[in-house]
Amino acid sequence: METKIKTGPVRPEMQLKAAARKRRRYKSVFTYAAFVGPAMLFFLVIQIVPFLMGLYYSFTSWNGVSSAVQWVGFENYTKIFTNDTAFYESFKFTTKFMLAAVVISNLLGFCFALLLNAALKTRNILRTVFFIPNVIGGLLLGFIWQFIFVKGFASVGNLTGIEFFKMPWLGDETTAFWGIVIVFAWQISGYMMVIYVAALQGVDTSLLEAAKIDGASGWAMLTKIIIPLILPAFTICFFLTISMAFKIFDLNISLTGGGPFNSTQSVAINIYQEAFQNNRYGLGTAKSILFFLVVAIFTTAQVMITKKKEVEA
Repeated sequence: METKIKTGPVRPEMQLKAAARKRRRYKSVFTYAAFVGPAMLFFLVIQIVPFLMGLYYSFTSWNGVSSAVQWVGFENYTKIFTNDTAFYESFKFTTKFMLAAVVISNLLGFCFALLLNAALKTRNILRTVFFIPNVIGGLLLGFIWQFIFVKGFASVGNLTGIEFFKMPWLGDETTAFWGIVIVFAWQISGYMMVIYVAALQGVDTSLLEAAKIDGASGWAMLTKIIIPLILPAFTICFFLTISMAFKIFDLNISLTGGGPFNSTQSVAINIYQEAFQNNRYGLGTAKSILFFLVVAIFTTAQVMITKKKEVEA
């Protein structure tokens, strides 16, 4: 036997409340779309679409100019893995440069942060001085340091007779490598310093005062209290320096141009020459896809390792 449930008429105030909730929902969706929509659109057009197009072109033999695009499958990737020694050498240099640059940049940035976190009267001026190199563009910075290495160091060496300044800084494979590392660290350490300073200022001073009362040394407080508490800052700084060092291009091309004899050629320069100078756009994009995967693996592994350390700390 069926029972019928009688429902009374919907009251006008309930209809008004439902309509108001619907208007608020539409308003929140519209507000979200107005603020996030343009950013999402630009990200899609500038990042996602070119990446997908590059992925497609990496399977072609397109020269970057012609309208004819021939599909070659994995032929470009086969060439890279079989007989492209220049790419391997550039990748070897870039990896070695990344390791040296990450260590030196973060060490300098952290030391600057410790110095400026102290009660110094000139710390605001020093912060500006240390951060200014990061404001200068890579190309301009490279040409400035090229003049310093070639002309400035030679003049100082002739006046003082010190062999350090007489070395062919950009004319030898070893010294050119360290020259690029020095300039990169000089440019980026100020940016790392800002992140470390922000982290140090968030450390609870009562912990440091209690450790000092208990007789802890400065080194013990640094290694046992300060560094474990600011490990998230190390995670951020390592991620930034690894990605920046891997993608170095403008500083490298303005300082050495990849020389002498391609001994300081980064992967970015190798990809640029392959695509835009040798007109092998398909092969160049295949190299860029592999490069993207390697950088993603390195940075992801670094973040996972340092995040694990944060949890343990």
